[in-house]
Amino acid sequence: MNWLLILITFLGVNLDFFFILLFLLKKYDLKSVTVGYLIGLWVLLLLSFNVGQILAHFLPEWILGLLGFLPIYMALKDEDEDAKEVSHKSPVVITLVTYLSVCAGCNLALFLPVLSSIDTIQFIQVILMLTVLSILIIFIIKSIGQVKVVNSLMEKYGEILTKLVYICVGVYVLFDSGLVAHIISWF
Repeated sequence: MNWLLILITFLGVNLDFFFILLFLLKKYDLKSVTVGYLIGLWVLLLLSFNVGQILAHFLPEWILGLLGFLPIYMALKDEDEDAKEVSHKSPVVITLVTYLSVCAGCNLALFLPVLSSIDTIQFIQVILMLTVLSILIIFIIKSIGQVKVVNSLMEKYGEILTKLVYICVGVYVLFDSGLVAHIISWF
């Protein structure tokens, strides 16, 4: 299991949502935002892992490399994803629904190929690592949320950095799965 890839994937998938977290943390209490965010993260990771395991059971690893095109597609599509308006009163539900509406497609596209090659014990380790990392990031975002430079940098470069990470993860999956080697062997 490649921990660096998981870390980069997590950061790339959530980079745009970190900006939204700045606003959620200014509007709602820390505990509610943290709980909503973690529930959303766990749901999407669990879904990615389970779908990946089902596909890995029925398909050879090199075919699963085709999943590497999903993050590349997500990076190249030119569609802004904004948080949908939610009228529910609970800040936990607002954070959860916002996270799912903004990050579901990206999370599934990037984590599905990354998590398809790990076992259940490794998946539990990933969940634990990303949970701790998420909590740390929320505290960091809460503390730097007042800094104007951070807000302007996220606004200016956040989208391009996110797309770059998506492409890198996709290319990694294409090579790591053996798909590229399999295609080259045909020639």
